[in-house]
Amino acid sequence: MAQRYLRVQNQEGLIYYGLLQLSLNVEVLDAPPWLHGQPTDLILEPDNYQILAPCAPSKIVAVGKNYVDHAAEMGTPVPAEPLIFLKPPTSIIASEMEIKYPQQSQRVDYEGELAVVIGDRTFKCTPEEAQTKIWGYTIANDVTARDLQKQDGQWTRAKGFDTFCPLGPWVVRELNPGARLQTFLNDHPHPVQSACIDQMVFPPDFLVSYISQVMTLLPGDVVLTGTPSGVGGLRLGDRVRVEIEGIGRLENTVVAR
Repeated sequence: MAQRYLRVQNQEGLIYYGLLQLSLNVEVLDAPPWLHGQPTDLILEPDNYQILAPCAPSKIVAVGKNYVDHAAEMGTPVPAEPLIFLKPPTSIIASEMEIKYPQQSQRVDYEGELAVVIGDRTFKCTPEEAQTKIWGYTIANDVTARDLQKQDGQWTRAKGFDTFCPLGPWVVRELNPGARLQTFLNDHPHPVQSACIDQMVFPPDFLVSYISQVMTLLPGDVVLTGTPSGVGGLRLGDRVRVEIEGIGRLENTVVAR
């Protein structure tokens, strides 16, 4: 099993980065792992921590319509270049936290995605250089108020509500290029989304390179790489689970705001 790097809060409210052990104890690091954090003597037992989102980025850069089938279900062609937008850091929640359905929307969708965590300051890099800037991988749900997205014409409001970026539960360093991404609703055994991440139109190294021509990516920043087809609406009480082979599962429940 790949090493799982996570961010936790202890019962006293202190926040740590750490390495999850098979015992579910957390070996605390002295800094974020992408900033070369090293193990300390502090060990947190399972009843003494809560898992947070695995990083606290300065920004979340997301990519739209990066799977052919998803572009088709949206009724649009695949973009000639990556279609990028921002989600605010305040939209992030951890696995097992609640997605809050805003009163302004009548249609909120799930969008399961692979997320990339940046490990080094990145500006105007090539795709080859980008491979060395990607520190690891986690899971995201790019929750979207679909009716507001269509109404506004631009996506800031639709993508930016608090709780609209579930992220986690941890980061792994390596990932099989053909790993499968699946999204499940409630107790249904069949996924509503299922695709291999190598079906992306633009792969992660190209995306990081492209974004770096526009803005500087900082250590701990997150890039959401797009969602496959099968997006759909969420209702109050729904439990949505996004799984990626080699990482784990990200699970959240929908409640009224």
